[in-house]
Amino acid sequence: MKHLQSRDNPQYKQLLRVSAGKVSDQVLLEGVHLCEEWLRHQGLPVWAVFDAERLAQSAALQRLAKHIDADVGLTLDAALYPRLSQVAGQGQGVCFVVKRPSPDLPASISGNVLWLDRVQDPGNLGTLLRTAAAVGIKQVFVSEGSVSAWSPKVLRSAQGAHFALQVYEQLDLHALCERLRVPLVATALEQGQMLYSLELPKACAWLAGNEGQGVDPALLARADLRVFIPQSDAVESLNVGVATAVCLYEQLRQHQAH
Repeated sequence: MKHLQSRDNPQYKQLLRVSAGKVSDQVLLEGVHLCEEWLRHQGLPVWAVFDAERLAQSAALQRLAKHIDADVGLTLDAALYPRLSQVAGQGQGVCFVVKRPSPDLPASISGNVLWLDRVQDPGNLGTLLRTAAAVGIKQVFVSEGSVSAWSPKVLRSAQGAHFALQVYEQLDLHALCERLRVPLVATALEQGQMLYSLELPKACAWLAGNEGQGVDPALLARADLRVFIPQSDAVESLNVGVATAVCLYEQLRQHQAH
């Protein structure tokens, strides 16, 4: 592996640009688990970057390094790595620079998919992606006005789910309705039917909305079905990540049982 020890090294400066989100087609993945998941689903990164001091001491980093070709591996002096890390305490001593996936939008949308309307909390979006991958969903469509799916906090929250999904971002979901070949099912209290009283479609586009405002009313009007989750009056509503998980797993339960 190539070793970098100067702050003035052009390659190191480029790594800092990626870490700061200034390279549009590349993102930084940090931590052993995220890097392992990238290798498992996507293959080698553009660069695999290790804190040289921690690499020498960590069996987990050494195991990971064995899967990295020498021409994409970099080690950094211990004084350089902290500036690259996005995690307090210098993280785990490894990060990957990867090309940000940018899948082509499908001409038609079928199968079971997830639509997200203006979800703005990184933890919520990460949880939604992780849950979608867990139930076997392959495609997630994220509207304009949502947090970036590839931001550091979303990546950490999703724990590698991105790499098992096709994530489409910055979309006009109203326009996307024309491509739907499955029912659009929204979570909504008004005019909704109780989740557990319904026979859910085997395939649909699940639509979940903004943390405070819910689904955009004009988009909600286009839903083929609205569902709500029964709850006590102790709280006003469920978190969007929790509510979506309940719906997705109820759908999975119904159709696995059959």
